[in-house]
Amino acid sequence: MKSDPYILTAEAAKPAPTTFFGKLKYLGPGFILSASIVGSGELISTTTLGAKAGFVTFWVILVSCAVKVAIQLEFGKQAIRTGETVFTSLNRLGGPRFGKHNSNWSLWTWLFLWLFKPLQLGGIIGGVAITLNMAFPAVSITWFAIIIAVVVSSMISKGYYFFIEKTSVVMMLIFTIFTITAVFLLQETEYAISGNQILEGFGFKLPKAAVGFAIAAFGLTGVGGDEIVAYSYWCLEKGYARFTGPYENTDEWRKRAKGWIKVMNLDAVLSMVVYTLVTAAFYLLGAAVLFKRGEIPDGFGMIETLSKMYTDSYGSWAKGFFFSL
Repeated sequence: MKSDPYILTAEAAKPAPTTFFGKLKYLGPGFILSASIVGSGELISTTTLGAKAGFVTFWVILVSCAVKVAIQLEFGKQAIRTGETVFTSLNRLGGPRFGKHNSNWSLWTWLFLWLFKPLQLGGIIGGVAITLNMAFPAVSITWFAIIIAVVVSSMISKGYYFFIEKTSVVMMLIFTIFTITAVFLLQETEYAISGNQILEGFGFKLPKAAVGFAIAAFGLTGVGGDEIVAYSYWCLEKGYARFTGPYENTDEWRKRAKGWIKVMNLDAVLSMVVYTLVTAAFYLLGAAVLFKRGEIPDGFGMIETLSKMYTDSYGSWAKGFFFSL
């Protein structure tokens, strides 16, 4: 019988691996995190900033990817120590409480934010449907959107964590290799990136015309509020809290907790490295190709504009293939 990761029992507790390769077997939440970060809003916001400002704001992207992981780690630690979901922990905060169930104000704030989520998620589904239609024109955008929505909803409703994890690993690996290779192939084209252009991006300058784009990119790149909250749930699903066991005021429990927190730290740091590399590649492609072209991703032509970063590196065949990933 499958163990419930949200129920902590002493029988399910076990010590954390201490070797690097032993820890690798228990990684996973970070792969899902990276897969959810790259390829949607981050791709758009990052390349748009590069297209608008050129190489000068490269530092904004790198700082954004690096600083927010600290909050992610704290949410993960809380989940491992207590076995609680994020919202259960938030409901323990002080302050005003409202509603029939006397919920904390922070939960109502999240509810307000999530009222706008269907717009964002609908946009992502629509964007994926457009890109799949570019690769397979025989199927309409509407039908692709319906199929994607049904498949994703089914996966979530059934709680297929390990399927999602393995799928995320494969897609993220392909996505990462494909994008970084595009940057290297770009060196053989008229959009080749020079060392001076890279150095320009570390000058900590922020052109006035790019301030709005920079703020948007900073909020979307790396881990954002949604990813930070979701990461703690992935940690629970993976079993970090279940392996730690219910709290006991003993040295043995503290040792287990510290051990699984170290595993989680490695998972988070490796995922940060991956999404930082891909995000940096996004930006460099946008700055090298779109900035030189004077094209900014916008409106219904956004996908078409973004695809030019890859067609100029790989050739026209990559136009639909890459974005269908």
